[in-house]
Amino acid sequence: VLRQAELLALEAKVVPERYLRNLGTFGWDGQHRLLEASVAVIGCGGLGGYLVEGLARSGVGRLVVVDADRFAAHNLNRQLLCTLDDLGQPKVEVARRRVERVNPAVEVVAWAVSATAENLPGLLEEAQVVVDALDNPRDRLVLQSAARQRGIPLVHGAVAGPIGQVTTILPGDDTLALLYGTEGVMDHGAEWFLGTPAMGPMLVAACQVAEVLKILLGRGKLLRGRLLYLDLESGTVEQFLLGCSGE
Repeated sequence: VLRQAELLALEAKVVPERYLRNLGTFGWDGQHRLLEASVAVIGCGGLGGYLVEGLARSGVGRLVVVDADRFAAHNLNRQLLCTLDDLGQPKVEVARRRVERVNPAVEVVAWAVSATAENLPGLLEEAQVVVDALDNPRDRLVLQSAARQRGIPLVHGAVAGPIGQVTTILPGDDTLALLYGTEGVMDHGAEWFLGTPAMGPMLVAACQVAEVLKILLGRGKLLRGRLLYLDLESGTVEQFLLGCSGE
């Protein structure tokens, strides 16, 4: 009901105050488009918490959040949604409550399940974009396949220590196979060895939110066919070209 009221207000050129500082970038039509949009975030940990926060504050009207885990003490160093009061709580339920406090116009569909090849097509059914907030190459390849099956873009992000990477994958692209291969893919990434301090998820998730907004608003240049590589220890930002079909 609140989202519909905000949509009507935007159509009448009356801005809900929560979006006042968005308008200069998104515009009236853009903010309206975001409120009508649906985005799936797969994983509600380090990356996922910042993704949910950024998308909700941007006014994306419907978020599908998927994660089977509960918060533990080792999440406190980097996961925005994790507080001492939330230890032991399902991550997706904490995400839903957080969004209710930040922007109650945003609908959150919370699924406390592991994303699999079997359930992902259904979980992504109404999503226009899916965001990778997973923590291992094997599951990311499964997610890329499901996004291709649904015909929707996938925004990939990964972190390890002070290093992060972001790219956008359109249906038909096989970008993650280029990054991780297809045989003997590990069930854990480099973060297994390097850890995950807080600054990595903060930065990478912000870049992923930007890619999602570019897709939904139909503006800007996507990171399709390009890997944005961020090294916070050396202070370097690089781009690597990736071959992808359709280009």
